[in-house]
Amino acid sequence: MEYPWDDLTLAFSRTSMFPFFDIAHYLVSVMALKQRPGAVAAAWSNPLSSWFSAMLHCFGGGILSCVLLAEPPLKFLTNHTNILLASSIWYIVFFCPRDLVSQGYSYQPIQLLAAGMKEVTRTWKIVGGVSHANSYYRNGWIVMIAVGWARGAGGAVITACEQLLKGDWKPEGDEWLKMSFPCKVTLLGSIMFTFQHTRHLAISKHDLMFLYTIFLVTIKVTMMMTKDTAVTLTPFEDTLTRMLFGRQQPQFSLSEKKAEVKPSSNGSASTASKRATESSGGAKRHAKKED
Repeated sequence: MEYPWDDLTLAFSRTSMFPFFDIAHYLVSVMALKQRPGAVAAAWSNPLSSWFSAMLHCFGGGILSCVLLAEPPLKFLTNHTNILLASSIWYIVFFCPRDLVSQGYSYQPIQLLAAGMKEVTRTWKIVGGVSHANSYYRNGWIVMIAVGWARGAGGAVITACEQLLKGDWKPEGDEWLKMSFPCKVTLLGSIMFTFQHTRHLAISKHDLMFLYTIFLVTIKVTMMMTKDTAVTLTPFEDTLTRMLFGRQQPQFSLSEKKAEVKPSSNGSASTASKRATESSGGAKRHAKKED
């Protein structure tokens, strides 16, 4: 006997992402590209380069997952329908008369709707990545986690590589060095869906998809409405760090401690060093006189 909850979650898990959810994903991705400094001028001076950057933003997760599974990185170009749809979004965003698309996107309700729909596609990408990796490596859960994470949040890594080639790369924006909140949440989701797929998590896939998507959408909408980007997994990370590595503070070497010593505002440190220099100089002169 099926319950209304099961009917709801099962119907949700069978929802098609094409075309409306895909349009929202492409719109948010291309708008993020347009908000970069100099992106509009680059689109007018070199449209081909701008179009390729937009495709990396839209299909970066699929490209990275293909690289991890030794598949052709340009495999995404075979999906002609999605390529044409993403290219259309890129064209109207950058070249629409009077910039009507950007002006319409500036309204917060539209931004909330598009961002929420994009988070729905993130769940589908994670599930697709985990299933795709399992077809290559049966129950290879590490590979499944990596590919699921790459499919859901690998676009940030691909675009970072693109910025590196263009000379716009900054270390503080690298997802490998400092993972953003969406990448961390995607990694957490990839772990959960992998454990569910390998039957280590006692929950049905459609229930997990529904609950995880509600969590993603709620967090994203809350962050946008409150304009608070400080929502992190810090409490969970701190708890896990204490459990695994203890509470001991790292021991610094003597050279690092000396580098951290700075003169105070009243110049006491510099005065002390000056006095020490003068005393050593006086001692040397006194020794010369005795000689």
